[in-house]
Amino acid sequence: MADIKQLAAKSRTEFGKGAARRTRRAGFVPAVLYGHGTDPIHISLPSHDTFLALRVANALLAITIDGKNEQLALPKQVARNPVKDYIEHVDLIIVKRGEKVRVEVPLLVVDDDRSDAITMLDRQTIALEVEATKIPAGIEVSVKGLEIGDTIIAEQLTLPEGAVLAGEADELILSIMATRAEVSEAEAGEETAGDEEAPDEAE
Repeated sequence: MADIKQLAAKSRTEFGKGAARRTRRAGFVPAVLYGHGTDPIHISLPSHDTFLALRVANALLAITIDGKNEQLALPKQVARNPVKDYIEHVDLIIVKRGEKVRVEVPLLVVDDDRSDAITMLDRQTIALEVEATKIPAGIEVSVKGLEIGDTIIAEQLTLPEGAVLAGEADELILSIMATRAEVSEAEAGEETAGDEEAPDEAE
């Protein structure tokens, strides 16, 4: 089960850029909570706790508003300051226990310890449909035993129980490529072989 982060929010009644600046100066982040046919709920989240919670991809949040009405939510969009990297605003979508959601989950390459090849990762994430409370932190992709020229596609990934691919099954995930040194040695070998097979013009 996903690690649920608890956040205590306050109702927000002021809007606009000026109000948002005042909210941030007070140590909070302006946010909007919506979904499941409800009207948008404008709230303020504690800046430090929110920053820590959102360091994890697809962080599942349990938000209490003014000490009541706990809602499970996932971050939909996080606006960060491009210079100082603090969170300026968060859009959150309400989810229910047992509900399946579509999320982008990070791909984590493992067993990549060979020096004669390069692992070319075509995607950093994979789209999954999974229960909101069972979103994995990442999907491991082992390259153990793969040879140069081998590839892995989406349907070959090992997914946690209950999770299904939300994209194309034949989508390329990664490929194993030769290093420059290996390519150079192979080309040099071909040139040597060609020289040995070339006829002697003097004959």
